[in-house]
Amino acid sequence: MSNRLQERLGALPAARLKGMRRGIEKESLRALPDGKLALTPHPLALGSALTHPHITTDFSESQLELITGVHAGVESALEELTRVHQFTYRVLDQLGDERLWVSSMPCGLPTDETIPIGRYGSSNVGRAKSVYRMGLSHRYGRRMQTISGIHYNWSLPEVSSEEYFALIRNFRRQAFLLLYLFGASPALCSSFVAGRPHELQPLGDGSMYMPHGTSLRMGRLGYQSEAQASLAVSYNSLEGYGASLQDALTRPWPAYEAIGIRNLGGDYNQLGTSLLQIENEFYGTIRPKRVIHSGERPLHALRERGVEYVEVRLMDLDPFETVGINAQTMRFIDVFLLHCLLNDSPDDTPQEIADLAQNQHLTAARGREPGLKLRRDGREVALTDWGLELVEQCLPIAAALDAAQGGTQHVDAVRAAKAGLENPDSLPSARVLAAIEQQHGNSFVGFVRAQSEQTRAALLALPFSAAQQAGFEQMTAESIQAQKRIEAADTMPFEIYREQYVSPARLGMAPGRLPVAA
Repeated sequence: MSNRLQERLGALPAARLKGMRRGIEKESLRALPDGKLALTPHPLALGSALTHPHITTDFSESQLELITGVHAGVESALEELTRVHQFTYRVLDQLGDERLWVSSMPCGLPTDETIPIGRYGSSNVGRAKSVYRMGLSHRYGRRMQTISGIHYNWSLPEVSSEEYFALIRNFRRQAFLLLYLFGASPALCSSFVAGRPHELQPLGDGSMYMPHGTSLRMGRLGYQSEAQASLAVSYNSLEGYGASLQDALTRPWPAYEAIGIRNLGGDYNQLGTSLLQIENEFYGTIRPKRVIHSGERPLHALRERGVEYVEVRLMDLDPFETVGINAQTMRFIDVFLLHCLLNDSPDDTPQEIADLAQNQHLTAARGREPGLKLRRDGREVALTDWGLELVEQCLPIAAALDAAQGGTQHVDAVRAAKAGLENPDSLPSARVLAAIEQQHGNSFVGFVRAQSEQTRAALLALPFSAAQQAGFEQMTAESIQAQKRIEAADTMPFEIYREQYVSPARLGMAPGRLPVAA
């Protein structure tokens, strides 16, 4: 551990460490018992996907997104996520035989055009959400959008935008470690790659895999696009990041201009024809974030008020955990993010950005391959050597967190990470393949079906009080009323709303306002 890292850690008072906050957003497909995608609408008993604070949909009407609030403790975040799951499963159980698919890579998918896009009602904001998703389907295909994961939102008090961007640069350099340790999608259903070029190997009948893969979701088969590959977004400052994002949001892209905003029948194909329709379309392993005001563009909020937290976007669903993630993993992420924040973070360069993309693809496809080398500072280094070095540097940070919060759980989490580097067979990606091969006749769908059924039974068996049930039912009712109020208040024609929303003027600073410190 460098002296400067030690000094910065020593200067962090326990009160600031205790001020660390985190929240979770977890996506999951709704699936049928036979492992096929459920094509039913988002259940009304779960409330309005537009306005419910904890239960919404992601790309597809069949893809739930379960959201916690902001939490001071890892355990309380997991408890809330578990309660949201319990209510969701009770609703699904009453309506029939659907369950949440516990893998990041999707279940058996129908033809692309029959995967249902999320619907959010008749309001302008609701229609815009659906049109945006229609745009994604034209640009990338619907199959890619059914991949699910966990987003981990994280903040620490008194961190400036400049410091958050330094954290982000280091995170991107070292993200391979999280993919290696927690990737859990080394295999998939053949339906996902039907008709697409890929490097996967067959696994039994109807499954494909990479023998040393960790996270196919984060590899070349996941959220990739030729258009976005042309973006070399810099994370050296809020100003530079904002400029490169604004360029992508306003630059016409010929392939998307060919799709057009509307089809011949007048229906909307997409929100706009620029390289990105809106900020959320930019796929990154981590994003700088800021809570937005109603109707505000995220880039405008960032520029006006600075970075408030970061969103870690590369975590796979762990099919062995009932809610897709456990406390030890969350504690390691907390330590890892602190390490990224406290360490020196030189500016990124175009060459480094290219190397990092290559490191990500290598780790996703071949992370557990013995002797695998990544690129660091222009040289090749063994993944496990680099990983062990990082884990060693994380130990004093974990010890400081334990001193502030009590117990030894952060140090335990770092030691578990070290064990994973020394014994790749213990990693979730290796355990997934072992279970598929040894217990499910080389069937990816068979494995995930069994885990999904087990998870469903476990969550339905947990105690859930009448008061908890009533609380969620009230949230359902309130969200439906809130959606109706939004729809009743709309007076603007949708086309005018769309034009105003995507206007470049909405991305900049308010006139006369000074930018926040970078």
